[in-house]
Amino acid sequence: MKDLSPVENQIHRVTNFQDLVSTPFYREINALCWERKLTGDFSEIVKKLELNENIMVLDQEDLLKLRLSEQGQLAREILLNDLKVLKAHGASPILNLIRCYDRDDSYPFFPTDVYSFHVDRSPVPTDTFLCTYYGESSEILPNSQAEQKILVPEIRDELKKLYHGSDEEFESFLSEHFFDLHYQPKPNASPISLGHGHLWRLAVDYPESKVLPCIHRAPKEKNGQKRLLMIC
Repeated sequence: MKDLSPVENQIHRVTNFQDLVSTPFYREINALCWERKLTGDFSEIVKKLELNENIMVLDQEDLLKLRLSEQGQLAREILLNDLKVLKAHGASPILNLIRCYDRDDSYPFFPTDVYSFHVDRSPVPTDTFLCTYYGESSEILPNSQAEQKILVPEIRDELKKLYHGSDEEFESFLSEHFFDLHYQPKPNASPISLGHGHLWRLAVDYPESKVLPCIHRAPKEKNGQKRLLMIC
């Protein structure tokens, strides 16, 4: 039997939405993927939308008012249906047209924007859903191939220079400023692209979670190319 890569050990693949939302995470599995080969022309939707800022939130009305070809209409129906099923599940999906995200330059040695490998955190049990329909795709990183940045000695030393409280409260400082959510790849790490059209469910860091949170990041966009992304 062929051994699975660290990435594949963390991913469970399903063939429908119900299995995506109902299959529990367990052991190393902290990413579920509903693999899909979508029809339709999502690039047409992207080209028809006027983007005047870095990120635009699209709703049903924005999509319905577009005059589209038959292939564009097929893509629109997929977007509308994904919004519908995620909302029916109790999620709050957001469809974004993205030129780029804001970069964090507050701490040059430690950016905390979404281009950095990170995990999501919540005070209550929840999951992160995402799907890239057009443009560069998000990536995940095997937990075994990642190192929490706050544990890297030289980074930790720099963080201590920012902190002016007692040693006992240093860990709280790291958490309050979200430094503890970020990771860096170990040498020879192999991130995996989440691809196009696949709907993913990623484990989140919350109290009493039975699995490790899934480490992921937004990709650096190609110059001039927008992204169409569903996330919640």
